[in-house]
Amino acid sequence: MIAGEAGGLRLSAPNGTRTRPTADRVKEALFAALGPLRIVGANVLDGYAGSGALAIEALSRGAARALLVDREPLAVDAVRRNLRTTKLADRASVQRRGLGSFLRAAPPEVPFDLVFLDPPYDQPGPELAGVLTALAAPGWCSHDATLVIERAASAGPPPLPAGWLVTWHRVYGDTLVVLAARDPGSRDPL
Repeated sequence: MIAGEAGGLRLSAPNGTRTRPTADRVKEALFAALGPLRIVGANVLDGYAGSGALAIEALSRGAARALLVDREPLAVDAVRRNLRTTKLADRASVQRRGLGSFLRAAPPEVPFDLVFLDPPYDQPGPELAGVLTALAAPGWCSHDATLVIERAASAGPPPLPAGWLVTWHRVYGDTLVVLAARDPGSRDPL
């Protein structure tokens, strides 16, 4: 953890999975780029949760709620352990399922304001495009939502759906981090 109410605590990473923890310097730059206005009070989705570090960092910095989704049992165990360690479990829920399956269900009662997507680096572009398209459908994201996408720098920019644009991006070694938001001129339905 970098900052906030759980700052300084070590999180455990799931062993035996394809989880690749986000480096602290990348997390620090990402959360500086997000700023408190996008985090405090936010309803957060961590779509490929891994250890849960990104959603837990957001909770530690004042996000209201977080839903962490991962299909790997060892990752889900690590997320639950980390939520207990940080004492943030009361503001989070965890689902063990693939993100595609999760997005085929009904949208949440309260749309997400902040979405973290850190899929495996070998995830095919069309699969990520499908996830992003599903998140752009009405009911999933608030009008002023921010998507945070982390992927291999060699893969290039993420395949954003119509009506979304990149608002910030950086490359750290082999990692590309992108913030995306709805195009203010877009007429896409919410």
